[in-house]
Amino acid sequence: MVSFYYGNTTDGIPGLLGDPYYWWEAGAMFSSLIDYWYYTGSDTYNEITTQAMLHQRGANMDYEPENQTKSLGNDDQAFWGMAAMTAAEVGYPDPPDDQPGWLALAQAVFNRQAARWDNETCNGGLRWQIFPFNTGYDYKNSITQGSFFNIASRLYAYTGNETYNEWATKAYRWSVDTGLISGAFQVFDGTDAAIECGDLNHIQWSYNTGVYMLGAAMLFNKVYFT
Repeated sequence: MVSFYYGNTTDGIPGLLGDPYYWWEAGAMFSSLIDYWYYTGSDTYNEITTQAMLHQRGANMDYEPENQTKSLGNDDQAFWGMAAMTAAEVGYPDPPDDQPGWLALAQAVFNRQAARWDNETCNGGLRWQIFPFNTGYDYKNSITQGSFFNIASRLYAYTGNETYNEWATKAYRWSVDTGLISGAFQVFDGTDAAIECGDLNHIQWSYNTGVYMLGAAMLFNKVYFT
């Protein structure tokens, strides 16, 4: 996997995989490398991981870097936020003292997304894209809701702050109420704010299910085992 990464070379940009890979895929890759450190004890990839995680954090320390504005989705941002959350959970080595900590970065992503919760259409939910000029702005999809639910659930489990639990519950219930999560726990891809979420795209992707499963597991463990 690391053989595809050139961000730490002279001509590369830390944290970017480059074409044809998307920004969120790089976030997922570095989350995997944090797991690699945790499970193996090897710090082989720590230098490039920390460099990437900090370089892509953006000027406001919330994983909204200017170099991604033209295609930045809530789900893209969430993949980096989930990576930062993983770093906090597993005790990945802290950034330098003059940099934000992993927990602070995950919290910043949560705060930005909670503020974008859209009650003007479909009785809630997050839009896929952050900016109205981006294609897909009207789409409210499960990876976006599920990733927000994932981060909120994990922040609640980590901090005990009930606000995170309230938001996790809200995001999950909205997903159920709109039909994105079926009665049989199928997770469908998305729906359209332009028609008040009156129809569903029934395509199913495993990563949509996965982000909800981890969030639900974290809530279960917090409630029943702490």
